[in-house]
Amino acid sequence: MSSSWSRPAISPETSGLLIARAHDELLAGNEDRRLDDVRPLVQDSWRRSLASLVGPEGLPSLELASDELEAYRRAHPLAGVMDMVRSLLLPGTAEESGVVVAVGDAAGRLLWVEGDRHIRTLTGDMGFVAGANWAEDAVGTSAPGTALTLDRSVQIRGAEHFNRLVQPWSCTAAPVHDPETRRLIGVIDVTGGPEAVTPQAQLLVDATARAIESEILVARLRAQHPPAPKRAAPSRALLRILGRDRALLEVDGAVRELSARHAEILLLLAVHREGLSAEALSEAVYGHPAVETLRPEMVRLRRALVPVASRLVPASRPYRLLEDLETDAQHVLSLLDRGAHRVALAAYAGSVLPESDAPGVVEVRESVRSALREALIAEASVDVLLAYAETAEACDDEEVLRLCLGMLPPRSPKRSGLVARLERLERA
Repeated sequence: MSSSWSRPAISPETSGLLIARAHDELLAGNEDRRLDDVRPLVQDSWRRSLASLVGPEGLPSLELASDELEAYRRAHPLAGVMDMVRSLLLPGTAEESGVVVAVGDAAGRLLWVEGDRHIRTLTGDMGFVAGANWAEDAVGTSAPGTALTLDRSVQIRGAEHFNRLVQPWSCTAAPVHDPETRRLIGVIDVTGGPEAVTPQAQLLVDATARAIESEILVARLRAQHPPAPKRAAPSRALLRILGRDRALLEVDGAVRELSARHAEILLLLAVHREGLSAEALSEAVYGHPAVETLRPEMVRLRRALVPVASRLVPASRPYRLLEDLETDAQHVLSLLDRGAHRVALAAYAGSVLPESDAPGVVEVRESVRSALREALIAEASVDVLLAYAETAEACDDEEVLRLCLGMLPPRSPKRSGLVARLERLERA
């Protein structure tokens, strides 16, 4: 079956260039006459975005990490209708459909992002990935966020987006309601080129939203019981180790700074979830078998954790954590897996515990650094690669600099700086 997403017959009535200029004037604080060329719906959304202090080039926050995202999706009322969404909005070969379909919750957090493989890679660079917050007060004017704000279907074309990173794309979205209470429960969105904002696209997205509501009601009637109560948000423990020697442990909103040694031990136990023997853990920490040195350190670690995170107190034989402990390094790797290279690079605050010489930590550090470099070299856009080339880890990376040079247009003003840096490296 071929894709239903055909190209529009006509271009938008208002020039994208005029809208972009009006956007620039509004950001500069000028009530320019060009705003008259912008639809009132978009003008109002831009002003709400300004009032919410949304950055015009900011990346959305990733509010649901991989494990948390999976658990939340399973419990969400839209989980049971995803096959219907795919059949209606992604017919034929979904990964070559020419559009991306996103389904989010009532707060604007994207739960599923599926569709054309190439477009998902490109939109991933602006943070359009599962787990990211696309509410209007987080990223500004966009179809999913504005549809939730107005509680109606919305189409946003190119330059009408508040965030400049999103302006290459167009999108149509419609809210989804609980069929009995009419409470907002989510949003469905189609993102792509001009084909995503035709009148036919809006009719199809609206019809899909209504079909979803009907399917939810039918499923409830079949089950003959009211909807399951909303699950409490799972507790969360996060170890921040990127660019820090004294890690931060965040547990259910509370934050505690750890000693360098305790950070090393917790990181190694978080990475080795199956556990480590006393001998293996001491070698990973000290570089040689030092069980008698490790044991009193584990006692001190347990004492430090009991008042703030008793559930993370390590068990023994082998040493292991009984509950998951996420790390910000794992979040970066998760973003790379989802193709969100720009967001991953922004989240990479530096190398893992940079001053640590513990062999196990050094191994983790090099693994994360290598994964980031290889993913960006293989798949990232030139803008993301250029940003990576400005980091301390890649500023002297000849392969990265040459790749950037090869990807830039022949007349790009950025080429001269890259050439100078390569020549400097060759002379060194």
